This record gives sequence, C-alpha cells and structure tokens, in this order.
Amino acid sequence: MKNPVNLFSSISYSKDLHLENRQKKASIWKALFRLSTLVGVIVLAILILSIVNQAFGLVAFEDINDRNEFISTSIIDVPKTELIQLIENNLNKNRVRTLDTEKPLLDRSKSDLIRIVESEVFKQRIVDSYPLFQSIFTPNEFKSTVAEKYPDAIMEFKSWFTPQFLTESMSKTPELAGVRTALLGSLLLIVITIVVAFPLGVSSAIYLEEYSRQNTWLSRVIQTNIDNLAGVPSIIYGILGLTIFVRAFEPLTSGRFFGYEGANGRTILAAGLTMALLILPILITNAQEAIRAVPNSLRQASYGLGATQWQTIWHHVLPYALPGILTGTILAISRALGETAPLIIVGAATYISKDPSGLFSNFTALPIQIYNWTTRPQQEFRNIAAVAILVLMIMLLSMNAVAILWRNKIQNKR
Repeated sequence: MKNPVNLFSSISYSKDLHLENRQKKASIWKALFRLSTLVGVIVLAILILSIVNQAFGLVAFEDINDRNEFISTSIIDVPKTELIQLIENNLNKNRVRTLDTEKPLLDRSKSDLIRIVESEVFKQRIVDSYPLFQSIFTPNEFKSTVAEKYPDAIMEFKSWFTPQFLTESMSKTPELAGVRTALLGSLLLIVITIVVAFPLGVSSAIYLEEYSRQNTWLSRVIQTNIDNLAGVPSIIYGILGLTIFVRAFEPLTSGRFFGYEGANGRTILAAGLTMALLILPILITNAQEAIRAVPNSLRQASYGLGATQWQTIWHHVLPYALPGILTGTILAISRALGETAPLIIVGAATYISKDPSGLFSNFTALPIQIYNWTTRPQQEFRNIAAVAILVLMIMLLSMNAVAILWRNKIQNKR
C-alpha cells in the first residue's frame, strides 16, 4: 500500500503541472490575440496614412496665359471689382452668364473670384505634384526637378482638402472639382435605404421570433434563405435591382406614374430600394439575435400582468432589444455607404454636375466618384480621390457616432 503522503504529493504535483501547462497555452493564445489586434491596427494606420499622403503635398503651378499681361501686382492685392472685370472681359459671355447664374459675381468672396481668375483667365495648371511625406523629408529633390523641367512654375504646399471641395460640383479640371453632387447623392441614398430597410427588417425579425412557429419546415426554409442572402455578393443585388426597380417598376421609379417627366428608371429611388434589399438580410439577422437575447422571464412577467402579446413586444421586448438592433443597423449602413457595384448597375452616373432634387433624379455617389477619379491617368485626380475617401470616412464615422450615442442613451434609460 502506497504512503498516503506520497500519493497526495504526486496528485498535487500532477495538478500543478497540468495547471502550468494550461497557463502556458493561455498565454500563447493571449499573445496571438494581441498580435492579431496589433496587425489590424497597423494595417488601418497604413491605410489612413496612405490616404493622407495623397491628400496633401507640394504642387507646381504654371500659367498658360502670362498673368503679367493682365495684372501688374500680386493677385491677392487686386481689388474685388478688378477681379470681376477680368472675368467679364476675358471669358466668353455664356461662361460669365453660367457663373453669374450659379452665384452672382458681386456676391462671391474674393478668394472665390481669385480661384476663377487663376483657373479660367490665367489658365493655371498643375504641372507636377509631390506626396506629403516626400514633401516633408525630400522637398529639395522636387524643387530641383521642377526647376529643371518648368523654370516658370510656382511651387507651394497644397491641401486638396478645402471647403471648396465640399461645395463645388464635378469638373474635368481636378483643381476645380468637388464632391457636392456625390455627397448629396450618398446622403439621399442612405436616407431612402434606412427608411425602407429598417422597418421591414425589424418587422420581419419580430414575426420570425415572436409570432411564427419555431422548428417548422416553413420557418426553417425562411431562416435558411435569410442567412444565405446575407452572404450573396452585392453585384447580384445590383442585377436584381436592375431587373425589378429599373425595368419592371420603371413607371414608379422614374416618376412617370406620378406625372414626373424627363427621367427613366435609373433614378436615386431605384438605387435606394436596391441598397435596401442589399442590407435587409443583415438587418433581419441582427434584429433576430437582439430579440432572441431578451430574457423570456420579461415576457412571462408582462403576460402575468395581463398584457397582450403585441403590448409585450412593443413596451418590453423592443426597448430591451433596440440597442442590439441599432448595432446591426450601424454595420448595415456602413456596408451600404461604401458599395459601388450595385450602383453602377442600376445607373449611377460617373460624371454629373447637377445636384439631386428629389427621388426621381439622376444621381451619383461618393464611391462612384472615387472609382471614377482613381481610373484617371493624371496624378491630380488621384489626389482628389484620396480627399474624397477622407470625406467618405468622416461621413461614415459621423453617422456611426450619432447612432452609437443614440444606442447608449437608450441603454442608460433601460
């Protein structure tokens, strides 16, 4: 018979050894998790830095028309009345009329008038540009290259991210181009998508979780299809939107049914409905998970006090599940805001300078605009594409921040 003391010691040693091995494995997994998080942060930082690198930097300008023939001093010192006279005397009447229609010349700021004079009277053009980091660390290399190729060029540090970039519409000249039309198109598109998809998605989730019989063949078929639709490539939804909303429902999506003339089915309404279909499975799945997480005791307590099923859902289940539903909505909106393929198929314009005026307008969106500019051969278009990406990211983060603040406010009240 073994000594009880020795037996106890061997058991304790075995337990200590087993615990030590488990702690080693746990530390290895912890290190892997930290490493994966670090890799993700590094990749995100590289992405943001590469975008910022293109959005700022040294730029070399050159005038096609010698400015000394028009002014004898620095353009900054030229009075506003003389700037207007330069525009009226050197641009054709149709162009002056267009500028005056957009905004009267007398009401424009001096900086706006200077920009028009430089771009359309002096015909200032960018002959070369340098990214931000090279502009900071090796500026002399750029200056010597430009001085050799373009002796009359003017060099300055330029930020492509300016207030005018947000307020100007599209242009074939990168210095004059802006994202106003695309920004308004994206905002209206997201509004239509949320208004259509959110109530449909939440209503479907309520029915599937609260009213339908669980584990029947019909509920299993519906649930399987919803789960599969959440993983379908976005371009398939574009084809579906083209078939249904652009062609089959063309009298409605073009506005012809309501007496609106001059549009076809390729309108912002058709695009919004297509994007609603795209995010609908995601919304339903996330809303189901949020409703499923509501404790069943909450329902039973409500029924015990005499509430009906709908009263229980409206006053107890939905308020409890709403933060989780909003989390899924944030993720769905983020996906919809960055999609390009479905919009191209349903008819988003790659070049349009007219702002959307309603549901039946032709449109473009920020992802389409970014795609268009990145395909251009000129470096300047890639610079403004980087700025458009920054605008898209700021827009996305702002919308997410509002939704998160609303979600947290609801959670605090619960």
